[in-house]
Amino acid sequence: MTILVLAIFIIGYLLIAFEHPLKLNKAASALLTGVLCWTIYIFSQTQKEVVVEELLHHLGEIASILFFLLGAMTIVELIDSHDGFKIITNKIKTRSKSRLLWIIAIITFFLSALLDNLTTAIVMTSLITKLLKEKEDRLWFVGLIIIAANAGGAFSPLGDVTTTMLWIGNQITALNIIKELFIPSIFVCLIPLLILSYKFRKQTFIFENVKDDNFNEKEANLVLIVGIAMLLFVPIFKMITHLPPFMGVMLALSILWVFVSIIHKDKPEDVKNKYMVTHALQKVDSPSILFFLGILLAVSSLQSFGILGTMAESLTSTLKDEYLIGTVLGLLSAVVDNVPLVAAVQGMFSLEQYPTDHHFWEFLALTTGTGGSAIIIGSAAGVAAMGIENVDFMWYLKKISWLALIGFFAGILVFLGESYLFNF
Repeated sequence: MTILVLAIFIIGYLLIAFEHPLKLNKAASALLTGVLCWTIYIFSQTQKEVVVEELLHHLGEIASILFFLLGAMTIVELIDSHDGFKIITNKIKTRSKSRLLWIIAIITFFLSALLDNLTTAIVMTSLITKLLKEKEDRLWFVGLIIIAANAGGAFSPLGDVTTTMLWIGNQITALNIIKELFIPSIFVCLIPLLILSYKFRKQTFIFENVKDDNFNEKEANLVLIVGIAMLLFVPIFKMITHLPPFMGVMLALSILWVFVSIIHKDKPEDVKNKYMVTHALQKVDSPSILFFLGILLAVSSLQSFGILGTMAESLTSTLKDEYLIGTVLGLLSAVVDNVPLVAAVQGMFSLEQYPTDHHFWEFLALTTGTGGSAIIIGSAAGVAAMGIENVDFMWYLKKISWLALIGFFAGILVFLGESYLFNF
């Protein structure tokens, strides 16, 4: 049964990879893979009730991610419907693609540390769609946004779910992880940025700022400020209440919903409807959310089968080197979800073996946080960007994956260099 479920998982991955040649939506492939994997699992077990309980447990975790994604995307769509991004795009005066690339990368890197890599990828990908007309250019920029968002999220306890898990598990402390991973994370983003900026050297773009008589700058400013403030509020809400991030996003969305309703309350119904959450929800890419559901269901089935735990144990017994283990786990996180991988490692190594702020935990946060950039569906940021800009799996694999891997190994080398120089 284990071999069968692995075969189904691999076939599902191939169907997703060749979405365009097969003319089969990736959401259909992902959902089919996820449901089949769980079907095989329940037939392999005698206690069906236990399997159902496991599924519902995983579904709770998956739903929290999906509702977070839905809430964040709706907030972004609300800002967009009010032309809030026009306020930002009007501030960008450069028409050099290489300079724009630097601006986008820097904003993405630091914003992902403040918010998280998923929300940042949604915001920045939406912004790029407003700035660049050429599809090919947007794809290159989106690739860098994914790399920068994951790099920025890795060094922050709020920026990536795996770093958050290690923080909550007391494997790392907030200030120390920022101090130790800040420079390696910069190099994860910097090397691909340098290569891409060279590619776009001397190239310019034309941004057509179409005049809109219905554009209300005051309303656009208000919705942009409140929307971004609400997104920034999400990690603060989590720190204060210890509730899951999706609760903070839902609170943020509800507050913005009330705010938008108030500023449009005196307008005619047909005008008001364009700016309401109901209209924004219609623009949210539902197939992408179903795709995410399918992928996470498939990965959770591997976790329930014990395949991920076995894989992690096999790595430790085979490699016998914490840096090699961390590197391979980082690369594996591009194929399977980094959350169960890190959870398995947390269960395998005690704080007595590797105490709080040990370099192993720091290295694990770096590799599992940034390794997912190697494949577009290897991280939440990649999945979100894929849905918004409809990035082809194979295009990303050919054009961006090698850049992500160069950045990944550059970050590792910098981390090892720091450890050697300062005897961490």
